[in-house]
Amino acid sequence: MFFLECPWCGERDESEFSYGGEANIVRPATPDALTDKEWANYLFMRKNPRGDHVEQWNHSQGCRRWFIAERNTVTYKISKTYRIGSNQDKKD
Repeated sequence: MFFLECPWCGERDESEFSYGGEANIVRPATPDALTDKEWANYLFMRKNPRGDHVEQWNHSQGCRRWFIAERNTVTYKISKTYRIGSNQDKKD
């Protein structure tokens, strides 16, 4: 078990949240122009790093808002959380 800090509600137990996958995935500008392979890569191919990772989370049992969490996938340590659209989410 670990705790996440919702940018709106504060620190809560992980059971209140839903994982939303890797953050900052950019949707293709012209999806109709993609080949099947390119579309499949966009839909399914994600990083699976050992270490620091930027993820989307939803406070599904609280305010129901989405936010970004930077988490280490080995230790589960959350280094920071922040609102989507803040200046902090422009990093890779």
